[in-house]
Amino acid sequence: MPTVQVNDITISYTFHTPSTSSQPNGTATEEPGTIVLVNGLADSQQTWSSQTPAFLAAGYRVLTYDNRGIGQSSAPAGPYTSALLASDLHGLLQTLGIKQAHFLGVSMGGMILQEYALSYPSGPPCGIDISSLTLACTYSAPGEFCSRMFQIWSEMARKMSVQDVMRDVTLWAFTVPFFTSRTDELRAVERDVENLELSLEAYLAQLNVIQRFDSRNSLLKLREDGKWLGGIEPRKVMVLAGRTDILTPVTLSRDLAEKIDGAQFKTVKGGHGCLWEFPRSFNETVLEFLRECKSDG
Repeated sequence: MPTVQVNDITISYTFHTPSTSSQPNGTATEEPGTIVLVNGLADSQQTWSSQTPAFLAAGYRVLTYDNRGIGQSSAPAGPYTSALLASDLHGLLQTLGIKQAHFLGVSMGGMILQEYALSYPSGPPCGIDISSLTLACTYSAPGEFCSRMFQIWSEMARKMSVQDVMRDVTLWAFTVPFFTSRTDELRAVERDVENLELSLEAYLAQLNVIQRFDSRNSLLKLREDGKWLGGIEPRKVMVLAGRTDILTPVTLSRDLAEKIDGAQFKTVKGGHGCLWEFPRSFNETVLEFLRECKSDG
C-alpha cells in the first residue's frame, strides 16, 4: 500500500478508483465524487471491505487509510487524541491534493470527523470542501455506560491481551442470529481478531481517543454562534445508528443528532457492527443520503 509522511509519521492509504463501466453515464468524462472513510478503534482500512465495492459501483472514488497506531501506519507513543487524528487526516488530504469529499466515519471514526469538521470547516483557509458528513455509531460524549465499558477494556487489555478484548467486543457488536446462522462469516471475524497485529501500547493510545472525546461544548457554541458543523448545511450531516447497538447506545447517537440543528438521524439493521453484518442496508442508506445531498446542490 502507498504511504505518505504526515505529522512526522507514515500514513498508509489506498485510493480506490471506479471502473469506467461503473460511472453514472458509462463514460470517464464525468468526474465522480470522493468518499473518505475513517475507521474505528483497532480497525485498519480493511474494515471497509463491504462498503468500498458498493461505493465504487455507484461511481465514487474511495479513500481508505490506517489511523496512526494500526495497520501499516506508524504507531508512535500515545496517548492519541481526536484532535491529533483529525490533524493526520487533514494532512493526508492536503498531501494527496483532495479539494472536496464526502466523509464517512464509524465509531471512533465519527469522533475524528466531528473534530475534523470543527477544526477544518469547508472552504478557506482549510482549502478542502466537505460535501457531506456521515457520523455512524458514534457520540458527542461517552457518558457513564461507555466510560465504564472503556475502563474495563483498558484493564482487560493489560491483564489479558488486546485480542481478548476484541473477542469480547465481537460478542456485542453482532446480533445473536449472526452467531447461529452465519458461521462461515463468524469464523472469518474470529480469525481476523486472532491475527490482529496491534500492540498494547497502540491499543491504549487509540482507546484514549474515545475515552476523552467530548464535543458537546463545541457543538453548543456552534449553535449559539449560528454556525454550522463543518461549515456545511445541517441537512448534509447524517448521524447513523444500528438499531440494536449496545456498544454505542442508540440514545447517544440520537443525542448527537439533536445537538446538530437540522442534521438527519437514521437507523439501519444491526448493532455496532451493522456495516459488517448488514452491509446492504448500511450502504444503501449512505448512498441514498449522498444522492439527496447531490440533488439538493
